[in-house]
Amino acid sequence: MKKQFAIIGLGRFGVSVSTELFQLGHEVLAVDINPSKVKEITNFSTHSAVADGTDEKALRKLGIANFDHVIVAIGDNIQASILCTLLLKEIGIKSVWAKAQNYYHHKVLDKIGADKIIHPEHDMGQRIAQHLVSDKVIDYIELSADYSIVEITAPKSMHNKTLFDLDIRAKFGVTILGIKRKKQINISPLAEDRVLVGDILIVIGQKNDLKRFEDTN
Repeated sequence: MKKQFAIIGLGRFGVSVSTELFQLGHEVLAVDINPSKVKEITNFSTHSAVADGTDEKALRKLGIANFDHVIVAIGDNIQASILCTLLLKEIGIKSVWAKAQNYYHHKVLDKIGADKIIHPEHDMGQRIAQHLVSDKVIDYIELSADYSIVEITAPKSMHNKTLFDLDIRAKFGVTILGIKRKKQINISPLAEDRVLVGDILIVIGQKNDLKRFEDTN
């Protein structure tokens, strides 16, 4: 389903989000106060505009109220990020995601009603650390302080065994959400589905259980 997104702030993070959403087929409005940055994103957004994200009149003129999802990707200017987020919530945007620079920035964004607060550097740091300490972990997403989703390469010991035979949930307390095999992905696999060597298992669970599952295999 095609959605409408507005990205305010076109640093590396904002450009990356805008480009990916646009390539996925969604409608994207890319906004920045710097004309050169707006010019660069023209081919990777549906619409682009030079505007100040802290100017309520400018935001309303862009039709920002018509967007269900707005990402505040303003970089080093924490004051502008906070004011922009506050204005968007006052305008009535249903879903405002904001990039936070640090713990205190996060606290303020949370207080003024940001629906999701993102720490790109922190999140990427976690993923890189997971890759460094394990040659089995393909990707890592932290859901909370206790739970994560990981992609783990299936070991030879699992080859040609069904999920029923492996009984992973009972043994480790983790759940297989999907099995990736080359370009195909099996979402919510059945008990009789088999795991082949080289498959990538998408697994959710508590961090300690996931580590135990990873170490055992």
